[in-house]
Amino acid sequence: MESEEIIKIFESFVKKDNETFYKIAHEIIEDEKRKKHYLLVKKLENILLESHESSNLNHIEQIPIIPRDNEKGFKLFEVKKIFLDWNDVILSKDAKETLNQIIEELKNEDVLESYGLKAKQKILFYGPPGTGKTLTAKVMSSVIGYPLVTIRFDSVISSYLGETASNLRKIFDFIEKGKWVVLFDEFDIIGKQRDDPTEHGEIKRVVNNFMLMLENYEGDSVIIASTNHQHLLDVGVWRRFDDVVYFDLPDEKRRKKIFEKFLRVLKKDKNLNLTKLAKDTEGFSGADIEQVCIDALKKAILKKEEFVNYNNVQESVSKQRNKMNAKEVVKHE
Repeated sequence: MESEEIIKIFESFVKKDNETFYKIAHEIIEDEKRKKHYLLVKKLENILLESHESSNLNHIEQIPIIPRDNEKGFKLFEVKKIFLDWNDVILSKDAKETLNQIIEELKNEDVLESYGLKAKQKILFYGPPGTGKTLTAKVMSSVIGYPLVTIRFDSVISSYLGETASNLRKIFDFIEKGKWVVLFDEFDIIGKQRDDPTEHGEIKRVVNNFMLMLENYEGDSVIIASTNHQHLLDVGVWRRFDDVVYFDLPDEKRRKKIFEKFLRVLKKDKNLNLTKLAKDTEGFSGADIEQVCIDALKKAILKKEEFVNYNNVQESVSKQRNKMNAKEVVKHE
């Protein structure tokens, strides 16, 4: 660490300048990553994570009271301050270009408004499970600098007539009072087709109400809806979004990068061929590969091995593939 960085990090602590403190802290972590000091990196990241959890509590005390569901009394959403960057998620070129464009618009919304234009604020993420939709929403929250509001659908959906729509209204009333990144994860729960014969009239009313709220929203928050089941969405819902981003399964090049990302905790044995592993995992999502890496790392660590080797990772690949196949069998039964 340079002496100038030491001075700045001490000054930021004394002045309670969290933004500068975290900026320097992340620079230090990136420097340690380049030196391949991965265990130190993990410890530093965990320290920051604990600090973030504490700061989140302080932040929540300062914001308006989070509304609750009248039926169960649960909070309708959670609020957190996120500290991530684009290095934390591996996306396709098309997806990243679209997201960078959205970020640029939001950062320059005053310039756009001077020309009578409005930055994109309502975004739909769709694609297979485990492809980085939720993680990307968190990264966007961090990059934009807005706290993340994650909607809890277990609280929003109510058995009381009209209560679900009322809960949605509470959410929109809240987010209009500040600047947030608002994540409606598993969005298809409330964005279902209105002509779905398996659904009752209450769901149809909820979908209508949600579309009206989304269309009429004029606040400063960024709204992100995420779904793994885009075929379930009502056609009218799609038109309410300013942009849509498709998250596909990673290609071979991205699969290799994901292996590199998650296996960097330990040194890699010379027989560990990441190119072959990337080829062998066609059809795997990023989340699938993450699970493979975690499983292989645990095996190596518990055996007190200093290296992660190809056989351990390949065993974990086979194990994960069996789980994936079992899910497919259940899905089609």
